[in-house]
Amino acid sequence: MLTLTQELYDKIVAHARQDHPDEACGVVAGPVGTDRPERFIPMLNAARSPTFYEFDSGDLLKLYREMDDRDEEPVIVYHSHTATEAYPSRTDVTYANEPAAHYVLVSTADTDGAGEFQFRSYRIVDGAITEEEVRVVAAY
Repeated sequence: MLTLTQELYDKIVAHARQDHPDEACGVVAGPVGTDRPERFIPMLNAARSPTFYEFDSGDLLKLYREMDDRDEEPVIVYHSHTATEAYPSRTDVTYANEPAAHYVLVSTADTDGAGEFQFRSYRIVDGAITEEEVRVVAAY
């Protein structure tokens, strides 16, 4: 199960809506070994595409060095789908290289950036996709 604060949930959704119609992407880091997302890190979609996201390699390297210095790890890796449901694509599964991370997908399809949306979380390990419950709390 993914547990995150209402504040982090709102930030992820706001980023997805802000970048619509392009896919948004980012990371929420947390202390190593805690499975507790704490630090919201929106990233630039280097592909600038409505159907694909890609972290800029330089930004990603900088992020991993920063997380290492802060004894953090990526707890959530998120991105949005702008035209399809919030379910990992084959490409998403291929890029899922953090077996301990929660992969969050926000669908902004059919919302024009303001209406209903889907917020779903998955574990993706060795190509296997497992949806998990999302619990939003006021605070930890």
